[in-house]
Amino acid sequence: MNFISTPIAGVVLIEPRVFGDERGFFMETWAAAKFHEAGIDATFLQDNQSRSTQWTLRGMHLQVEHTQGKLVRVTDGSVYDAVVDLRRSSPSYGQWWATELSAENKRMLWVPPGLAHGILITSASADFLYKCTDVYSPVHERSLAWNDSTLGIRWPLPVGVVPNLSAKDAKGVSFVDIDKFA
Repeated sequence: MNFISTPIAGVVLIEPRVFGDERGFFMETWAAAKFHEAGIDATFLQDNQSRSTQWTLRGMHLQVEHTQGKLVRVTDGSVYDAVVDLRRSSPSYGQWWATELSAENKRMLWVPPGLAHGILITSASADFLYKCTDVYSPVHERSLAWNDSTLGIRWPLPVGVVPNLSAKDAKGVSFVDIDKFA
């Protein structure tokens, strides 16, 4: 596996080794020892999967307690995956970064606790898998406004297209007002 640092402290883009032939492919998506060697020590408590249609935007999500580290990947389709650093002690506090994850490129992303995380579906549909270091806790979940003007995340939406949002995400809180981490 190739572990690639990103501009956001602790966020790592992972390129697995893919072994393919005429039958298909094989790749390793989690190996505790290899991740530990790369500085990612995670114990996963929950796995999730979502399927969404094109231009659905899920996020920007975080939990203020039961904070979750996430190892995310796409098994069908493609997404624009974005993170925002909400850790005041981080050198990248208040910054965002994004990348494409797809079934084709097979890349994974490690998102440590303390970040807001969201995806925009850029293909006709996409299946998104994520391993979490803590359980889902609805009472502690928050949504950062996907279109917060302070952050200025550049979502790759075509001109005139408005993303499909959940009611919760449509009421996302501004960066100024969202809960932050130490």
